[in-house]
Amino acid sequence: MEFFRNPNIDFLGKKWYFIAFSLCFSVAGVLSMIFWHGINWGVEFRGGTLVYVKYTHPPDDNAVRAAMDRVGLHNARIQSFGVAGSNELLIDLPLAETTSVAGNEEAIDRGKTQIVNALQTNPPEGKKDLNNSSVLDINDYLLSNDPLHLGTDARQRYSVIAQDITNFRTRTKGGVLAGWDDLKGVVDPAVLTSLQQGFFLSDFGVYNTVTEGPQVGAQLRKQAMLATLYSLAGMLVYLAVRFEWIYGVAAVITVFHDTLITVGAFSLLDKPISLTVIAAILTLIGYSNNDTIVVFDRIRENLKLMRREKLSDIVNRSINQTLSRTILTAGLTFLTVLALFLFGGEVLHGFSFALVIGILIGTYSSIAIAAPILVAYQDWRGKRNQPAATASGGGGTRREKSKAKA
Repeated sequence: MEFFRNPNIDFLGKKWYFIAFSLCFSVAGVLSMIFWHGINWGVEFRGGTLVYVKYTHPPDDNAVRAAMDRVGLHNARIQSFGVAGSNELLIDLPLAETTSVAGNEEAIDRGKTQIVNALQTNPPEGKKDLNNSSVLDINDYLLSNDPLHLGTDARQRYSVIAQDITNFRTRTKGGVLAGWDDLKGVVDPAVLTSLQQGFFLSDFGVYNTVTEGPQVGAQLRKQAMLATLYSLAGMLVYLAVRFEWIYGVAAVITVFHDTLITVGAFSLLDKPISLTVIAAILTLIGYSNNDTIVVFDRIRENLKLMRREKLSDIVNRSINQTLSRTILTAGLTFLTVLALFLFGGEVLHGFSFALVIGILIGTYSSIAIAAPILVAYQDWRGKRNQPAATASGGGGTRREKSKAKA
């Protein structure tokens, strides 16, 4: 299947338009990283706490932020999470706010308790919040009250009931019970009556908490940087061996260009860079490199067949010959990651967004950046060698003249 029959597009003739386009996006990304938003590292890299909260109604971000400020949890990043209408919030607390509660399971529980206390307004005295109670809290309450009068069998039976309540709350109701009627049919009426006496239902539930310490974040950030650099170095060596060193340099510059624009897009849109985004960037490096190698391989084949033609004409023809293949491969891959971006959910949002940007830029750069770099270098080398060749030729002429006179 071909999209074009013998295309003859002068890609190299439009190289200055391509360079201007790349410069605009690259400079905008760099300025954003330096002066505007910076690089929004995810909690895995910078340390901190992520709290996932589900409400029974559309939450008010300003009210949540004010509640966090009242208890001293400042600089919290609050954003909507999940699909539209899910009433979910993601509360991102920076490292400075969570240093005292980072590092282990007990610390995560303390961090969760701190945030739950901040979000609760006028809780009934002497009662616990069922929407934010653990299995152990519910089990201990049922054991102490024994609403089913189980006696010696109480521990095992109430443990199962407590687990059923939390599973129902998390898996069926998405993390929050809207009312006591939700538990009808899930637990015995006597248990439900007892729970109403010792618990109340708030309008939110914290269904997940993730805490990372500063040392883990710094280590992961270093490893992510090294993984990217090692992949670039390996690619340079591979292309230098398979082709020439200038091909490897052109490919590395191209991939650096792709990575810079992708990270710049995250900075401009203030999107967090998580571990999955780093995985997407490494995937992008491989994808862009593969597309560049296809073009370079065709250039190498045509150099043997069209020795008398200019290099720019050979490169243009090579790009045109691989154009249908490039559009087919990139187009199908792009449609796949676009579907992942649109329907993959919040967890895969950063990963798929990086691939959407990366595939577009990676396909473009193989044609608009890598090939012009190769031609520019060969032209520069030709001009550099030309004066030496001219001088050598002139010297030969003078020697011939002297011999003729003699």
